[in-house]
Amino acid sequence: MESTVNNQEIEKQRVNSPKWYANWRIITASIIFIIVLFIAAGSYYQASHFNSQIKINGIKVGGITAEQALTKLKATVLTNVIYVGDQQILDGQDTKMVFSDQDLPNIKKLLKNQWTFFPSSKAKDYSLMPSNQDQYRNQTLKKQVEEKLLAMNKGLKAPQDAVVRLQQGKITVTSSISGEQYDVASLLKDYEQHKYISEIRLNPVYIQPIKEDSEFVKNQQKKFEEFLAQTVGYKVQNKVFTLKASELIKNATISKDLQIKMDDAGDIKKRIAEINNAQSTLNKDFKFKTHSGSVISVKGKGYGWAIDVDKEVPRIMKAFENGKKSVSASNIYGHGWNGEGYGFETTTNNGIGHTYAEVSIAAQRMWIYKNGKLVATTNVVTGKHSTGHDTTPGVWYILYKQSPAILTGRENGKITYQAPVNYWVPFTNDGQGIHDASWRGNWGSKAYLTAGSHGCVNTPPSIMKTVYNSLSAYDPVVVY
Repeated sequence: MESTVNNQEIEKQRVNSPKWYANWRIITASIIFIIVLFIAAGSYYQASHFNSQIKINGIKVGGITAEQALTKLKATVLTNVIYVGDQQILDGQDTKMVFSDQDLPNIKKLLKNQWTFFPSSKAKDYSLMPSNQDQYRNQTLKKQVEEKLLAMNKGLKAPQDAVVRLQQGKITVTSSISGEQYDVASLLKDYEQHKYISEIRLNPVYIQPIKEDSEFVKNQQKKFEEFLAQTVGYKVQNKVFTLKASELIKNATISKDLQIKMDDAGDIKKRIAEINNAQSTLNKDFKFKTHSGSVISVKGKGYGWAIDVDKEVPRIMKAFENGKKSVSASNIYGHGWNGEGYGFETTTNNGIGHTYAEVSIAAQRMWIYKNGKLVATTNVVTGKHSTGHDTTPGVWYILYKQSPAILTGRENGKITYQAPVNYWVPFTNDGQGIHDASWRGNWGSKAYLTAGSHGCVNTPPSIMKTVYNSLSAYDPVVVY
């Protein structure tokens, strides 16, 4: 009841006091205007000034404008000190940040991003790179950091990778060992991503060894398993010998690109030597079926071949390393004029083939076979037995053919005779051969004993042309 009376009294006074009411409205409006003006001013300030705890590249910009922040950044000195962890590794020269007026829009963006309606004390450190490239930081200092890290690594313990090897025919894996050397590439990558501040602190990253349980090591083991499962077919004449890696190779290493390299020949040399001994004809006796059908043994002389084992071994090793499936023997030698071997391509008739000359000293007769058929036979006179000029027994080969020719005899370095012949077929390196002898009158079966040649096979001129035309260079000549 009392409240109602008071309100009525106030209303009565208001009606009776219009001036007081007008003044109250003006005061209220003024207060509101001041508040709005204050808020507007504060909003403008907030929009044009950084909050108190804002930093750019570690530089305090709280309470200043974007323009002022740019000026401060331009003046900031970079000490360019480099740390790896807590260890200082380099103190570069002092430089200024290379900010320019071109960077003002980016600073204004940061100003806009950090804006809050009411002032905020929330800390925030923005990272901003200048538009212009800092040549010193990006090139010179970076290069110095790289060189310093590489130099430091020389004095630090290197990590040891797990190593896969073939040892004594077994695949082994040695354990990895950690090291102390820095992973320079990773640290440089960290350097490139670092904030644009005075001190650059890089997190230590170390070169990690290849672990024994890694996929890389497993791939190396698998490669070795495939390597040991290999076989190489070694072809010698018309035979192929299977060479097994698991039996012949004992020690090998493998590279990071999975290339296997043998440490030694293992048992390859021994195996090639066995094949050579079984197949070669050099210095061996040839089984020879004579014109009469009897089988005799004749020592290989100029004719015959053998494998140069020492030269073949590297070829076999490389074949295994490169995954080749077959290799043909190629390093063949013998008693040829230049050390070449003859008869390697011949596999029939116990290595003599079916085209050859057969000379019997005892019978003083010669038989010429071509492609297995007898094409000529004749009496001959071989080397003089009484003076030791015997035609040398053995399996020889025709060095070459010449028609006509002049035969020159020498004794103790002196020429003893010169005789022209129509056909000359030499088969020894010291000058024995088959030729016509127009000067000979005695063609008897015993003439060779005291009236024989100087070692050649004298042949009647009437048949020598047939003999000459039936034989070719490198055909065997069997003398027994």
